[in-house]
Amino acid sequence: MIRRMATNPIPQFPAGFLWGVSTSAHQIEGAAGEREPSVWDAFTAEPGRVKDDSTAAVACDHYHRYPEDVALLADLGVDAYRFSVSWPRVNSPGGLDFYDRLVDELCAAGVRPVPTLFHWDLPLALDWLDRDTAARFAEYAARVAERLGDRVTKWITLNEPAEHTLLGHALGAHAPGKQLLFDALPVAHHQLLAHGLAVRALRAAGVTDIGIANSHGPTWPASQESADLEAAAFYDILLNRLFSDPLLLGRYPEGIGELMPGDSAALDSDLKVIAEPIDWYGINYYAPTKVGAPQGAEIEFGGLTLPAELPFSVREIEGHPVTDFGWPVVPEALTELLTGFRARFGDRLPPIVITENGCSYEGIDDQERIAYLDGHVRALHRAVEAGVDVRGYFVWSLLDNFEWAEGYERRFGLVHVDYDTLERTPKASYGWLRDILRARR
Repeated sequence: MIRRMATNPIPQFPAGFLWGVSTSAHQIEGAAGEREPSVWDAFTAEPGRVKDDSTAAVACDHYHRYPEDVALLADLGVDAYRFSVSWPRVNSPGGLDFYDRLVDELCAAGVRPVPTLFHWDLPLALDWLDRDTAARFAEYAARVAERLGDRVTKWITLNEPAEHTLLGHALGAHAPGKQLLFDALPVAHHQLLAHGLAVRALRAAGVTDIGIANSHGPTWPASQESADLEAAAFYDILLNRLFSDPLLLGRYPEGIGELMPGDSAALDSDLKVIAEPIDWYGINYYAPTKVGAPQGAEIEFGGLTLPAELPFSVREIEGHPVTDFGWPVVPEALTELLTGFRARFGDRLPPIVITENGCSYEGIDDQERIAYLDGHVRALHRAVEAGVDVRGYFVWSLLDNFEWAEGYERRFGLVHVDYDTLERTPKASYGWLRDILRARR
């Protein structure tokens, strides 16, 4: 049943609060023949890797249709547009010219460009298991900043290193398709090191407003039994603290540092780089996770097959509606997450920006998406009222797009894309957000 959209006005956020929408290069740009290949091109070329056997060779063809998409942003009335820069495209002739044109178009439309330097599309010749990739990333970041830094004033280094490590290198569900389980931990370390080196490179280029987009969500134990509590605590370390503690506290959670590459002196040196101060901390939030003790069998969860040898099992969260992706809709968990972050990190926590929040639903009259976003914006406001310093909120996503291993079977966009004609059609949720943004002015 379609729920009716909320009629109560959205609460007022502090002055200067940034409203935006997000996308990523590989998911929308297309024009794959006009750049060097990435790990995702190789991955999607293997039969069975993507559910509908599709690729992002064309996707939304944003590369050629970006003026139309910027016009949609301007009409929507957002303050900012978070997009990603394709490292493989920058490595190709004329690649930076595209981002030059895009940034100019955004600035002319009064929309602030917020680029993410890495959103999973690693050049095919590189490997995050190789420490040198971190240094190559810093060089790439400096090159992009040199070209765009005169107009771009807000930057993101990495997007969701947790998912890229887990799905791409531990479980093999995403590119590059490796199934290393806990031997994938060096991938996490090298991405975090790349972030720190990139922060230094961006600072050297004169950039002053830098963050990262990490995915986080509350971990709920399946019960208060000791086995479930221990499993949930371990899962929370892997998906949350492994990527927040080094950045904000300068150390890995207990027991994790010993699993990282290098001796203790080298690790201490790396952690100083990883903990390079940032101006704000980006959080991508979608749902909490219920976790219990291992059950001795493979588990199907969220489109993934979790192997039996993992020291935890993921359980279904009951009593909440779910999206078309099967993810539970729990707005109050966003408030829980943010107040928990403030309690854990205290003065070490910089201002927060919600860099992604959204949901997968079919249909252009997407009242479910309106209800989802309405609930999460209100939950975010409750965190602000509780004293959490939140500076912005970005909806995922502007456009329906290539949803990684799900192909084109999931639609997260405020704008519907016909993948045959590439026609864009704003959904009801687009109009809802536009009305909110107009009302605040």
